[in-house]
Amino acid sequence: MEAVFAYRGRKVSAADIAFIRELIAAHPGLSRRRLSAKLCQAWNWVQPNGQPRDMVARSLMLELHRAGHIALPAQRFVPVNNAVRHRAPEPELGLWERQQECSLAELGELTIRQVRRTPEEKLFGRLMQAHHYLAYTRPVGEHLKYLVWAQGAPIACLAFSSAPRHLAARDEFIGWPASVQRARLHLIAYNTRFLILPWVRVPHLASHLLGRVARQISADWQVLYQHPVYLLETFIDPARFQGTCYRAANWMRLGLTTGRGHNARTSRCDQPRKELWVYPLCADFRRHLHPLA
Repeated sequence: MEAVFAYRGRKVSAADIAFIRELIAAHPGLSRRRLSAKLCQAWNWVQPNGQPRDMVARSLMLELHRAGHIALPAQRFVPVNNAVRHRAPEPELGLWERQQECSLAELGELTIRQVRRTPEEKLFGRLMQAHHYLAYTRPVGEHLKYLVWAQGAPIACLAFSSAPRHLAARDEFIGWPASVQRARLHLIAYNTRFLILPWVRVPHLASHLLGRVARQISADWQVLYQHPVYLLETFIDPARFQGTCYRAANWMRLGLTTGRGHNARTSRCDQPRKELWVYPLCADFRRHLHPLA
């Protein structure tokens, strides 16, 4: 069946659009939100954890409305602007800034806590905002945040989120076709931020933390999102970094990105090219990511 519209990897046919029109006509009193819930139910459109893809369905219907394919009911209220509501956190005020120069053994016991949806999430954001060169960005979709403590003070932060959709080197490395990639991309976690606080100078700490987090992240993801992850990935800006800690932690460099950005709508390369690194979390990761192979 020929697609007349595509949204976030889903092809929408003329029959699909006709179905949505009939759905709207059959429920003239429902709001846009209730209609999107009905569409998820009709199409069995759910997330890996079984929850409806309500926001995705609502966005699809809005795009179809704007393109003139369907006519949605009038908007009943204007939602809160998340960019305003979730402003960047206030920087941390130096409560923990004390020089730590020692060996990894002398640093003592390390506590690595997943702080997403916990009271410590706010501290994580403030530290990132104050000390990471990219500052703090509130992730979209599935994500975890780790805060590392030693000697009663935070010493590092790591953030992971949903993986970008279009990475040719990664997809070739896994060997999955586009149809499988769309269905199983949620089984990859993208390391978006890694921060060792600037006053902490401990050799081998960064690679040690990467190894420790790699051993627990799949179980942590399962707790929050009801599915594991099997592969980690990250980007490294070669103009700033050499990837030394990732190499020491046995991550693999797959090559350079195209420079288009993961949400690019054109073929123009207008962003710095970055190195793509990956880390399999189990020996048979390909079987989990591409079970049809």
